[in-house]
Amino acid sequence: MDLDRGRPVWPQIADELRRRIDVGTYPPGSRFPAVVDLATEFDVAASTVQKAVAALRAEGRLRTVLGQGSFVVDQEK
Repeated sequence: MDLDRGRPVWPQIADELRRRIDVGTYPPGSRFPAVVDLATEFDVAASTVQKAVAALRAEGRLRTVLGQGSFVVDQEK
């Protein structure tokens, strides 16, 4: 994915992660990739990915379990 560095990056990453959830790359109930792994993939700072993940969590698309990671929430329930 090519990021437009002329505008805020974290919303672009959030959009891509939403798309991946919607198409089933990350299916409901699956463990979501770690922030550091996504930061490496997108070639950005971990704090940038954390903002994107926080947005998905606020939308109810992800839930985080302390010590276990983040998981994709089934939107159909």
